[in-house]
Amino acid sequence: MLVLAIDTATPAVTAGLVEVTGDAVLLRSARVEHDARKHAELLMPAVQAVCADAGTPLAGVDAVVVGTGPGPFTGLRVGMVTAAALGDALGVPVHGVCSLDAIAADAEGDGPLLVVTDARRREVYWAAYDSARRRVDGPHVQAPAEVAARAAELGVAAAAGASAGLVGLPARPPESPSPAGLVTVAAGALRAGAAPGPLEPLYLRRPDATEPGARKRVNV
Repeated sequence: MLVLAIDTATPAVTAGLVEVTGDAVLLRSARVEHDARKHAELLMPAVQAVCADAGTPLAGVDAVVVGTGPGPFTGLRVGMVTAAALGDALGVPVHGVCSLDAIAADAEGDGPLLVVTDARRREVYWAAYDSARRRVDGPHVQAPAEVAARAAELGVAAAAGASAGLVGLPARPPESPSPAGLVTVAAGALRAGAAPGPLEPLYLRRPDATEPGARKRVNV
């Protein structure tokens, strides 16, 4: 099974083709560009490039896996809308996975782990994982000091993700989700041929823009 994996939940614009066999997840090609302001401009060229690198037409993809965040609204929706559109056009299933889970799947070393990424506004997105890389807490959005305190409560001694250094723990690679990490999280569902659930972005914050309230009455 050939899977297209994409993620725009972080400043890294990630695309890759990954082969899923009965017992392995094999990276065929990948492109990662770092620019938090150009997700929309960079994503589809990256998708086309990974197909060219692998010598596989886009029509040869059997499924799509997309990171659902948490991430900033504008960047995150680029990847999710693109994944949904490609799935519809190609007639293939689209599986959404937590982007932090994908980072955890790739993280080096043993033992419990935090995954921490930039949420802006002096906050971070984070989740905690056990030694088997199963998520046990989160995802949340909090100030780094609050995350550090929670890490001590959980007995976590290491962190991965681009903002790992902000919580006072030794940092491990990777900083962002890889195509193989994204597909690893969804591999069980892909092998089973399970129908994907609805794509639901993990924004964790209310949008900055809100509907205006009722107009104030002016008494003359």
